[in-house]
Amino acid sequence: MRAWWQDLTDLVLPAECGGCGRPRAVLCPECRAALSGAAPRRVRPDPAPPGLPVVHAAAPYEDEVRAALLAHKERGALTLATPLGTALAGAVRAALEHLSPLDPRRRATASGGPLSEGSGWLGSAGGRGPVLLVPVPSSRRAVRARGHDPARRIALAAAGELRRTGAPVRVLTVLRQRRAVADQAGLDSRQRRHNLAGALEVAAGGDRLLAGAGRVVLVDDLMTTGASLAEAARAVRVAVAGADAYGGEAGEATGERIRRRAGKRMTEATTEGEDRNPAARGKTDANGAGAMICAAVVAASPDGFEINRN
Repeated sequence: MRAWWQDLTDLVLPAECGGCGRPRAVLCPECRAALSGAAPRRVRPDPAPPGLPVVHAAAPYEDEVRAALLAHKERGALTLATPLGTALAGAVRAALEHLSPLDPRRRATASGGPLSEGSGWLGSAGGRGPVLLVPVPSSRRAVRARGHDPARRIALAAAGELRRTGAPVRVLTVLRQRRAVADQAGLDSRQRRHNLAGALEVAAGGDRLLAGAGRVVLVDDLMTTGASLAEAARAVRVAVAGADAYGGEAGEATGERIRRRAGKRMTEATTEGEDRNPAARGKTDANGAGAMICAAVVAASPDGFEINRN
């Protein structure tokens, strides 16, 4: 009811810019330019958590962008989901192009023109299925307090923007928390990794959908230390590896279920070893689940953009 009432209120009351507070503008031209005016870039926190996939962000988390994200997430300014989703769509395009670099003749098409399933980075996505945007879930407690799930709402807006250009994109909300976690505020990068380790899992049946995807893009509104995205990537890798190697039917025998669970534990152990050895991880990702996973966020810590100077 709270989300419904907020949507109705946004329609009948004068809006103010979510970035600077200018009246009668969901997001003024200047703040919209700060959010989406520059090309999305690859970002990486320092230190980067083990298992973090390649991440692209639309803008640094500062000034007007920070204000807009907080207004959407914490103050229920739901109309901001559209411009935030547009910014996330740009980061998704950049992330997919990084996985499957475009022929220069196709680059202009993917930047803004019509996209078809057989062209550009979509055509090199494995040909197995659509691009899946998988939001990093908020805790149930946070969703109840806010009245909405910010990452999911922005992901839906981004998918709509991408589909308007012909991209076969779907939002798949299959990640869920398997245990309670502490509030991340005030925790450093090491504490956040420890807080989130093993906290996420893929819901029943989600492994088959993920395994049939052309690409999986983990999406969130913000990346700071990268701990949430790294844990989401771990959960997806385990689920996809289990579905590929131990994809029995619903009526599979008990022994097959045991072997499947054992396979998942082996995958988790392998991933931990690869995280300590980046070279080994690169070899397995070339033909494994990691090769199909990337990440995109609306904003990242300004320090995360320093990777582009190297």
